[in-house]
This record gives sequence, C-alpha cells and structure tokens, in this order.
Amino acid sequence: NALMEQLRLKYQQKPWSETLKLVHFCMDKPLQRPASSAADGALLSCMEKIERALNAKSLFSVMNRLESLSKQKGLNAHISPSGTVCYVTSNMFYIEVQLDKDGEVVDVKLAHLGEDPVVCDDLVQHLRMKNYEGFGRILEDLSNMYRIPGNSEMRAKGYFALQALEKDLYSMSLLDRTQDVNRVTEVLHGKVGHLVPRTGGTPMNIEFYISPYQVLEAELNPGSQVCGTKAVVTVEGTDTVHKLPLAPLLVDSQAGEDSHLAFLPLTNELSVDLPAVFVLKFHPPIPTSSSSTEEIQRLTGMPGIQISGLERAPLYELIVQSTLKEKCSEDFSTRKSCFLVSLPDGPKHHYFINKGPEKPDLAGVLVSKIPFSHPKCVPGVIEILRHQVAYNNLISSCVSEKDINEDGDSQQLYFEVAPHKNTSFSVFFLHPVTENLACVIIDLVTSREVQCHLHLNPQDPSLNSSNDFITRAVKRCMSVPVVMRAIFRNAAKAKADN
Repeated sequence: NALMEQLRLKYQQKPWSETLKLVHFCMDKPLQRPASSAADGALLSCMEKIERALNAKSLFSVMNRLESLSKQKGLNAHISPSGTVCYVTSNMFYIEVQLDKDGEVVDVKLAHLGEDPVVCDDLVQHLRMKNYEGFGRILEDLSNMYRIPGNSEMRAKGYFALQALEKDLYSMSLLDRTQDVNRVTEVLHGKVGHLVPRTGGTPMNIEFYISPYQVLEAELNPGSQVCGTKAVVTVEGTDTVHKLPLAPLLVDSQAGEDSHLAFLPLTNELSVDLPAVFVLKFHPPIPTSSSSTEEIQRLTGMPGIQISGLERAPLYELIVQSTLKEKCSEDFSTRKSCFLVSLPDGPKHHYFINKGPEKPDLAGVLVSKIPFSHPKCVPGVIEILRHQVAYNNLISSCVSEKDINEDGDSQQLYFEVAPHKNTSFSVFFLHPVTENLACVIIDLVTSREVQCHLHLNPQDPSLNSSNDFITRAVKRCMSVPVVMRAIFRNAAKAKADN
C-alpha cells in the first residue's frame, strides 16, 4: 500500500496519457526473471499482474498485448501496414492474427515451415476470450516442438518425424473401431485410448483412463468437459542422437483381441538420425510403481523416463500427495496418512493408508515424461499406464482433504489400506459382529480385470458378501469406500434377517 501511495503521489501531476504510455513501454519489454534480486523479482511479478489485469479491448491495446506476449516467449512480432494484422514469427512457423478496427479477433492462422497457413480454432477461441495465458502456452508448445539442436533443416525433420508418428497413432486408434463405439469405450479399451489429433497449436493428446465416477459425471452433465487421464504427444530435443521415422510405418493389422501390428523396418530411407525423441507428457505427473517404470523402459528401450519431485518414494505416499494436491485448492499437508471419508446414508469411514515397509518393490516415482523412438511401443506403454492409473484411482478413493479431527462423530468405521503384493492391496477392518480382524484383498490384475477375496476368522458369521459380489462392486465403482459400505450393508441385512 505504501508503494502504491508513493507511485500515486509521484504521477498525480502527470496526465493519464503519459502514465499509460509508460506502462505500455514497460510491458513491451520481455520479462526476464533475475537470479538474485528479490526486489526486482517482486516488481516483475507486479508487472505481470498489471498485464493480466489490463483487459485489452481497443485495437491498439490488443496489438500491444500480442507484441508483449510474443517477446516474452522469445518470438518476434510484426504489425502489418494496415495495423490490423499481427504476425508472431519464428524461423520455423508463424501465426497470423487478424483483427478488426475495434480490436476484435477476426481470424487466426498458423503456418509451419513450407506449409500453407490454416485457421486455428483453438487460437481464435483463446484470443476472443482474452485468454492470453492459454495463447501463451500454445506459443510455448510450438516453440518447444522445434527446440531441437541443429539448424532449421534438422528442426524441420523433427517436425516431419512427429507428423509420421501422429499418422501411425491415428491409424492405430481406428483399429477395432466400430461405428457405434463411444468415447468411454475408446478410452478404456482402445489400443491408444481416445486420440485427439493435433489441431493448430494444440498438440495431439491421448486420453487413456477415465473413472466410473467421471463417466457418471459426464452423463449427468451433458456438454461438460469431463475428461480422464491424458498424455500429450510431441517431440523434444536431446543430447544424444536417435533414429526416428520420417514416414508412417504401420502397414498391416488384424482386428481382434490379440491383434498383431505390423510395421515397416526402420531403414535409412524411412528414418533420420536426430538429436530428438518422441515423448508422452503428463500433467500432473503420474505416481508410477518401480515395476511399471522398468516395464515401460523395456518396451521403449530408453532409460530416460523423466520424473518430478522425489527421486524415489513409497508409491502410496506419492499417490496420497498427488491426490491431495488435486483435491485441495490451498496448501495442505501431503504427509498425512489418516483420512475421513463421508458417504451418504451411513457412518463415516476412517482410512489409514499404510505405505508399507521400505522395500524397492513398493517404491515409485512421479512420471512426467516418457521418451520413445518408435510407434510400436505406444500401445504397450498406454496399457501399463492405464493399469497404473486404475490402481492409483482405487487407493486415492480412500484419500480425503477432510481431517479426521474435524468431525467428532463417534459412529465411524475404521479401515487400514496396505500394499499386499504386485498389483494387489489389503483392506483390514473389524468384523461388525465379533470385532475380530477381517480383510478384503483386491487384486487389480489389469485395468479391466479385478479379483477380490474376503478373509474372515473361521468362527465369525458370514458378511453376506461373496468374492464375486465384491469383485463386481469394485469393477462397477472403482471406489474402496463404496465397496466397504456395500459389504457392511449386506452384513447388517443378514443380521437383521436372523
């Protein structure tokens, strides 16, 4: 407040037009964060906030905003003689933004090197909604796609390689597809999930898992933008050289459960050696077990899976951290292990997540990027990730942002979730009649196959829930609390009948 008051006093004698020119002049300069000066960093942060707050409306202010944003992203900007067209350019692509005299966006076109410009609906939408942050992200994505060591010819070959990969992945997405197939089926069963081709500045993405509750949310809210776990497909520069295809390689396939994909050999005529790789990128990163990362590396033949945060940690700890970050909009302790889950029509559930002993097979990493060089490995990688995310979804169903101390309700059920082996885990609880320890073991064999086993003390009465019933319940909802509620309801019903 004191700083703003000083600024107000300093400029109160100056006309507003001069102050406005000064602000625009400062905003024109690319923002470069200093490494050491905290004061300068705070000033730049203020400038960014002012920049976002100024809702560009006039032709002059929109052009100014586009020029400033382009410079921030390391690109060039040029205004046409008419003053109604802004060209955002680099050595490898350019974007043409057409405005009317009132500053409203008429059209936005993108042209890669050697290609004709095409209208980009995603860029048009961002600019018409004054979403300059989204527009800036697309500029970054386009720039990163060409950030390959070497000259323009090398970067162009990287783009051609990406095009070849995209064509193969799109062909794979059409395999086994029928006319009446829906998006959810593609997501959960498609060889490469539900694939959305690259359009304009938005890279190709693959949606490969969606939970039953997300499906239900989409059905209850038609037109809503409910989406599952996605991977972005792109190309990135590396320090080492890799052989990448320059043309589509998929040549034949046979539909069916065990369909076989056939590819052309990666000959010198069909490939190029580049300091680049294809990548699947994930935001947020995916908690992935050590065994899954090793399996992915065997498939891709590349050890360089990029991880975020901790080098290695207990998998359950990573799942809890990721879930809390997703569910909580404010800072929250991610070291928790006890959670209160509220369900309608029943007592609250108290879950303790036991991360298990410090063993390598129970460890995991947060995977943010998977490099690969051949399209043939993508279906296998997608299936591993689909399996992992389904497993994570089950564990995260026991995680809540609500603290156990927030509720004094004495009517609570207590459960402990602990890793069992491989892809299975145990849910321990007290038998509702005898209070002896009981256990449900849930084994997620694949993302689509579940096996469940209920273990009771031989002297304890039945809970009226068969293994088959529990298995079907897990597959239907993929939620541990919902399944445990069903088991306790069945037990209560059996007790009442007796």
